[in-house]
Amino acid sequence: MLRGRPLRDRLPLPGVPAERRHRGDRLVAAVLVLLVVGVAVLYAVQSPAAHTESVPAAAAPVPPPPAGPVPAGFTELWRAASPDTPVPLAVGDGVVVAERSRVSGRDARTGAERWSYRRDLPLCTTGFADGRVLALYRNDEYCSELSTLQPDSGARGPARTLDARPGTRLIGQDPVLATGQDYVETFRSDLVRTAEYGTVRALEEPGSQPRSGCTFGSFAAAEDRAVILERCPGEPSERLTVLRPSGTEGDRPAFDSSSVTGTDGAQVVATSPERVALLLPGAPRLALYDRMGRSIGEFPVDAGGTVAAPSDGVARTAADERRYWWTGGATVALDTRSLQPRWSLPGTLGPGTRYGDRLLVPVPGGVADVDPATGAVARTLPVDRGPVTAPVLLAAQGALLVELRGDEVVVLGPGG
Repeated sequence: MLRGRPLRDRLPLPGVPAERRHRGDRLVAAVLVLLVVGVAVLYAVQSPAAHTESVPAAAAPVPPPPAGPVPAGFTELWRAASPDTPVPLAVGDGVVVAERSRVSGRDARTGAERWSYRRDLPLCTTGFADGRVLALYRNDEYCSELSTLQPDSGARGPARTLDARPGTRLIGQDPVLATGQDYVETFRSDLVRTAEYGTVRALEEPGSQPRSGCTFGSFAAAEDRAVILERCPGEPSERLTVLRPSGTEGDRPAFDSSSVTGTDGAQVVATSPERVALLLPGAPRLALYDRMGRSIGEFPVDAGGTVAAPSDGVARTAADERRYWWTGGATVALDTRSLQPRWSLPGTLGPGTRYGDRLLVPVPGGVADVDPATGAVARTLPVDRGPVTAPVLLAAQGALLVELRGDEVVVLGPGG
C-alpha cells in the first residue's frame, strides 16, 4: 500500500517534464495571489472607509451649566459656520456644526472642537433622531450615503443608503422621513427602510404606487405617520396624503388617508397621532383633519405681517408640552394633540425654545421672555444680531442658548 501523497500527485503527467509542472504550479499560484491582493487593494481604495476621516473625542464632554431662571441678559460665547444644519443641533452635551463635507462636535461653552467626521462627498443635510446625529452625503445625483454618529463622542454607528434627492430634509423620530419633490422614504431607528412613496427609482412590483407624476410641496412626521401635501396631474386641487410606514409591505405603501383638499397653495404645519394642521391660502386659517382625512374645522390665526412658505417644505416648529410654529411673521402656540391654536405673538423671527419653565422667542434686537401658557411677554433681553435676513432658530443647551442664524451657529451664555 502506498503511503504519503496520493498516487495521482506522484505520477508524472504524460509528456510534461516535472520541473515544468512545478514552475507552472508556482506561476498559477503567484497569479492567484496577485489577483486576490489586487481585489483587496481595489476594494480598500474604493470603499467608503478609504475616503473617510473620523477623529473621535479623546474624553467625555463637560456638560454645560444647567438651566435656571431666565438670566438678566445673554452674551455671545462663540460662533461657527454651519450651513448644513437646517436646525440648531444642540444634542448630547454639546453642539454639532456641519459645513461642506465635514461634521464636528463642539464644546457647548467654548466652541472647541471635540470630534470630527469627514467624507470626500458633499453633505446634503444633517439631522438628529433616536440619539444619533444623521449626516447624509451626496453621491452622484442622489443623496444616498447616510452615516450616523454619536453626539458626544463622534463614534460611527450604523450606515445605510437612501434614494433621496438634493434638497431633502430628515425629519421625525422613528420613523424618520426623508423628504423630496417627487419621492419620500421612511426608516426606523435601526435604519431599516419602512416605506417608499412617489417616483421610486427601482420599483420591484409594478403598480404598487397609487399615483404617478405628483409633485410634493410640504411635509410633517409624527408617530408612525408621514404627511405629504402633493399636487397630482388631472386632479382639481392639492391632495393630503398620510402615509403609515408600519403597514407598508414591499413597494406597496400603506395609508391612513389620501384625499383632495379643495385648495391650492396650502402648507402642512404639523401633525399629531390623530390630527393634521394645514395653513390655508388667503386669510390665515388653520384647517384641521382627523386621522381618516376628514375635515374637523377651520381656525383663524394671527400670522403677523408676513406669511412665508419654507423653501424645503418643512414648517419651522418647536415642541415641548405645546407646539410653537413660526408663520414667517409670528409665533403661534398649538395644542400638542388637537393642534388648535392657543395664542399668537406677532413680530417674531422664529418659533422659540423652552428655557426652564419659560419660552424664549427671537425678536428684532433680542429674545422675548414669554409665558408658554398665555404668550404674555415679561421682558425682552437684548441680543445684537446685526441685520437679520433669515429665520432665527433657537435651541437651549442647559443654560446656554444656541441660535442658528442662516448659515451660522451662535452660542450665547448668561451674562451681559
